[in-house]
Amino acid sequence: MVPNNSLFDKYKTILTRSDLFHDLSGNEWQELLCNFHEEEWPKNSCFINYQKFLFHFYIIVSGRIKMYQSDELSEKEHTLFLLKKGDVFDLFCLLDGSKHMVYYECLDDTMVLAAPMEFIREWLKKNPSRYHTFLTYAGKMMRTLENNVSQLIFTDISTRLLKLLLSNVNYDSKKLEVINDLPNKEIANLIGSTRAVVNRHIQKLKRNGSIKVSRNQMEIKDISILLRELNNQQKKF
Repeated sequence: MVPNNSLFDKYKTILTRSDLFHDLSGNEWQELLCNFHEEEWPKNSCFINYQKFLFHFYIIVSGRIKMYQSDELSEKEHTLFLLKKGDVFDLFCLLDGSKHMVYYECLDDTMVLAAPMEFIREWLKKNPSRYHTFLTYAGKMMRTLENNVSQLIFTDISTRLLKLLLSNVNYDSKKLEVINDLPNKEIANLIGSTRAVVNRHIQKLKRNGSIKVSRNQMEIKDISILLRELNNQQKKF
């Protein structure tokens, strides 16, 4: 475990880019991190203990974690959020104090900073101006969920896949990020489909020259083709 007073120095780049904490002063960081500690979670760790997230608040500093729901009868999964470094959870438990009936799974070896949920609530009471930032962050999450539900109801698989790819392109480097090395099963869980259907659509995108897939890595070869495909799909509906 790293001493608390060195956490900011160790993770400064990530913490200062976090939507929730990017504008904190040095003294505010010191106060906030005094009750945080590091936890390392191995790849494929799956957390189904709702109590864990009811009483602890986490900031991801490396790796990716999927937040998902699963149907016991059909064994189907749907990924609600793909959380990455700088993201936090469980914000819903923080705000309403109730169990959040979701699962979490580490897609990589993951490092998080953890603190008691009650400490975060007390910190917010002492710093009421921070509530606006937390509510804005929660609103962003709600809008993402709203958009996902709309896509599941109103758009086809091809459109969902194209939007997923384009939303994860770094337009400076022209590279696909966050989902570039995910297996087709995980991509399917993100867009409400199956691995077989997603594989069929990915093969089509490979043939038209928009993407390249090799050694479990997906690359964008021509963003303009993806944009044109998305435009053509949207004209159909």
